[in-house]
Amino acid sequence: MSLPSMRMIAPSRFLFLAGLALTLLFASTGVATAQEGGGAPAEASKEPLVLFMIKSLGWIFGPMLLAISVAMVALVVLLILDLRMTSAIPPGFVDEFTDTVNKRKFKEAFDMARNDPSFLGQVLTAGMSRLQYGLEDAREASLNTLESIKSDKEQKNNYNAVIATLGPMLGLVGTVFGMIQSFSVLATSTQINPSKLAEGISHALSVTLVGVAISVPAIFFSAFFKNRITRVCMDVAHIADDLLTQMYHNSKKPATSPTPGAAGTPAPTGAPGAPAR
Repeated sequence: MSLPSMRMIAPSRFLFLAGLALTLLFASTGVATAQEGGGAPAEASKEPLVLFMIKSLGWIFGPMLLAISVAMVALVVLLILDLRMTSAIPPGFVDEFTDTVNKRKFKEAFDMARNDPSFLGQVLTAGMSRLQYGLEDAREASLNTLESIKSDKEQKNNYNAVIATLGPMLGLVGTVFGMIQSFSVLATSTQINPSKLAEGISHALSVTLVGVAISVPAIFFSAFFKNRITRVCMDVAHIADDLLTQMYHNSKKPATSPTPGAAGTPAPTGAPGAPAR
């Protein structure tokens, strides 16, 4: 039985390319800034834009957005590791399990599935434990286990959808807060201080930008992992059903007894080598 082919770019390669793209983006931004300010000595001490944006976030929205970013990265890494095809269907497991079942070593096959922590191992263990009550009962038990695994991964992925919604909402709150700061300067000061006015506006725009920047990858990963969970669970369900069916029919076959007659088949009654009645 052949394993289903991978239908996605390797996660490690994708993360490497994404990191490389971000590095090039920040590098090109830094070079452009240096070229623009190279002719004026007064611009040499200008604060970098990224550092200015970080300071503009403030001590309230900065840690909140940082915590959300760290949570999103942790969720993405966790789901990438959990939804690898090698974690769901270990290489060589199907062939080894099929060979063990064909040799009628059902106890060894059950131990092999029970000791394997993969999706397929868990589903097969649940189905094989109910195989004595019939194939349909075993299929139902295996599908229930697969639904439990799928539900667990979907619950983790739902947090990516929450982050995708939470980012713009926090950005909106930061925008309102920054504009209130700016208008309070206009309302309470007889002489307008441009730096105080710009401080509130920069806070509003920085929080909005970071909130949207967090939400964009969260939306992508939420849809990506939703499709990935469905694909992996379908592959596991098909392979588990095939293996359970094969094991059930092998268990119903009569055990062969070694005889001097035809190899691997019991000698018929009355034939040479058959036991006397």
